[in-house]
Amino acid sequence: MTSSSVLDLAPVVPVVVLDDAADAVPLARALVAGGLPAIEVTLRTAAALDAIKAIAAEVPDAVVGAGTVISAQNVADTVAAGARFLVSPGWTDALLDAMKTSGVPFLPGVSTTSEVVALLERGITEMKFFPAEAAGGTAYLKALSAPLAQARFCPTGGISPASAPSYLALPNVGCVGGGWMVPGDAVAAKDWARVERLAGEAAALRG
Repeated sequence: MTSSSVLDLAPVVPVVVLDDAADAVPLARALVAGGLPAIEVTLRTAAALDAIKAIAAEVPDAVVGAGTVISAQNVADTVAAGARFLVSPGWTDALLDAMKTSGVPFLPGVSTTSEVVALLERGITEMKFFPAEAAGGTAYLKALSAPLAQARFCPTGGISPASAPSYLALPNVGCVGGGWMVPGDAVAAKDWARVERLAGEAAALRG
């Protein structure tokens, strides 16, 4: 899988925060069944690595990735757990070096034009735009599309089903990230049918 395919797997990448690794497999199966195979499990909880391991081992149709990757140790741990792509909220040279040598695709986070240019200078054309809504939203990305046409983005942060289509309509957006199809109350209730339905609606956002 090339890094471009991370942006092209589905219009929406679910951003998943799991407190209990036991929920990982049924949640991933529901997302895949709904049409969202790329799943970003964030490293915001102690259960994250075990969740990535479980999805990688038991849900072959899922492409599980790790989010909130902010250190070389995070890179090593998540790739060892089975992560097939990496997403960071921002980047440093050290983090970038670790992600580049990891052997898996990655989306370093940017929120300014200078950060985009710095990545392009290093030969990286695919990035996460974060926090999307707070950093200028669709207007900002639209403004970048002409001078920095080679950059492609996965905007994440504050995006909703209502705003996602306007992002997806931009020429420099490959997909968006969001958590609305994995609401906390549905996960707590283990209502996987609801997750699958929400995932199906998200998968249909790009007509």
